[in-house]
Amino acid sequence: MSLNRTLIAPTFHPPLEHALRHTLARRAEPGGGLGALEPLAVRLGLIRNSLKPRLHDPQLLVFAADHGLAVDGLGFPGRPTTAQQVQCLLAGRVPLAVFAQLHGWALTVVDSGLADLVPRQGPLLARKIAHGTRNCRVGSAMTFEQAQSAIRAGMEIAEGLPGNVVACAGHGVGSDESAMVLLALLAGLPSAELAAASAGEDPAFAEHRRRLVDSVLARHGGISDPVEALAAAGGYEIAMMVGAMLVAASRRSLVVIDGLPACAALRVAAMIASPVTDYCAFARSHTRPGLSLALRHFQATALMDLGLDSADGTGAVLAWPLLRGAAALLTEIAEGEQEVAAPRARC
Repeated sequence: MSLNRTLIAPTFHPPLEHALRHTLARRAEPGGGLGALEPLAVRLGLIRNSLKPRLHDPQLLVFAADHGLAVDGLGFPGRPTTAQQVQCLLAGRVPLAVFAQLHGWALTVVDSGLADLVPRQGPLLARKIAHGTRNCRVGSAMTFEQAQSAIRAGMEIAEGLPGNVVACAGHGVGSDESAMVLLALLAGLPSAELAAASAGEDPAFAEHRRRLVDSVLARHGGISDPVEALAAAGGYEIAMMVGAMLVAASRRSLVVIDGLPACAALRVAAMIASPVTDYCAFARSHTRPGLSLALRHFQATALMDLGLDSADGTGAVLAWPLLRGAAALLTEIAEGEQEVAAPRARC
């Protein structure tokens, strides 16, 4: 699929939506309801363009890359490097990997632009564009051509996936900060709230992060083209998620967005092809204020909010039973049009 010819059909289909709601009404539980599961079921039916949406072979794509912005004090003693985060994920030493296996998600970790060498193992896919981006505080993080190459790489990855559910998450030191810049540039979100301290976080570090984001915005402010903004702020993992989201939506797959980098990628993707947001559900793996702001921008709530403080992607894989349950309201529950005969009395 060409970036210049991204074909994504809107899910708007009033007759199908009416039929889905009518089906759910016939299958309603006597004396009660199923709350937010019912509109989620309708959304799945519209995404799959079917009265019986069946979800299968869920794919978890974790895109990892380094950022030149990290040299400005975003790392701190004890914080693992991006390569170390990837190695822990590949070795199954973090909950995300365990939960993915437990719930049947096929995990692919994509080296989008790691600065360090990570030995090829397990689900690691090498699609490195460069050994990390440049520091976007002093120049563009990548060239326009590199940004386009990363988007196309994400498209190619998504085109080869089975199933009809794709969860996207981005990992990397500096990834959240690049996402903050992009959301401020392209969505007009305030940097002070995007970079605000989360519970238990050192306020001094949060203030340093805000100043850093503001300095990047001062250098690149005024950019409105999505791919130019992506090239200016980075990173390679965000760009690849853009391509993956566009292809997944064009295939009428459910796209689960987890984390601030994924939200930034969605903002870029939506400026390229606005119907992509029709295909998205949102997960939450931490409670940081910047993510709350991004969710409000998309007028979205997380599928589940468990108060996690975990790696992006964790909330998505834990939401799989919820998604399957919503689909089952339309695919598995008998409607009961025929009355069940009363048992005969014994003589």
